[in-house]
Amino acid sequence: MAASIETFRGRQLRRELLRLREEIGLSMEEAAARLDWSKAKISRIETGRTRVTPGDVRLMLEEYGIADDQKRQALITLAREARKPAWWHKYSDVIVSPYVGFEAEASAVRTYQAQVIPGLLQTRGYIKALLSSVRPALPDSEIDRRMEARMARQARLTGDDALHLWAVIDETVLHRLVGGRAVMNEQLDRLREVARLPNVTLQVLPFEAGPHSAMGVPFVILDFAGPMPVSGVYLEHLTGELYLEDESDISGYNHAFDHLRAKAPDPERVIVLIDEIAARL
Repeated sequence: MAASIETFRGRQLRRELLRLREEIGLSMEEAAARLDWSKAKISRIETGRTRVTPGDVRLMLEEYGIADDQKRQALITLAREARKPAWWHKYSDVIVSPYVGFEAEASAVRTYQAQVIPGLLQTRGYIKALLSSVRPALPDSEIDRRMEARMARQARLTGDDALHLWAVIDETVLHRLVGGRAVMNEQLDRLREVARLPNVTLQVLPFEAGPHSAMGVPFVILDFAGPMPVSGVYLEHLTGELYLEDESDISGYNHAFDHLRAKAPDPERVIVLIDEIAARL
């Protein structure tokens, strides 16, 4: 269900509330007693099983002794924004990953993809061919719903609050015939189109670039603006996903991305490279 998809703001808020409680040495039972709540309510808030209200956040901050007005307002704003209805609610039957919520709230995304076109740039034909191959047991009706949801994600690339996307795509991805030549030619046309958007930077890492620091490790770095700016790293594997928030991890992936974009030709050459690959399909 959509309610089970945790937003980034909600995740950030609950982790900070947990940190503040532990920082002053309060157990969950002691915090509940001070607030005249049940321990279960504190647990649900801190584990993300319920969305905390701005009023509850205000009470918690008072009991935790947070006097900094700027800090208090930032956390209350997070609580207010985390409760806003999300676009993916109508696709709750097919969207279960929290990544969708994280991406929807990010101000910028930097990604390296070594196997597939980034989801934000995929065409309908590419999505359908990919889902049919990866999840062959899915009925056509569910494939159609998943296609709709993925296309809805792409609305973030346009509008007043457009997402800033910087994607480095391994040349291997553009040679892989997902859906056949017609589908791939349509997909390459889409890449040419988005490469011209002012908020999108697209690079292709060619074969001749040789080995690099992210061999076989596709990743996404999400940057969040707002009252508490922060970044995170998202990794997806065969049976699940991983979200990294430690500064050392983020620094390592920032370094890897900088290495990749330095090895790839300038973004101004991406359409020329796509044209060369398209001619060989």
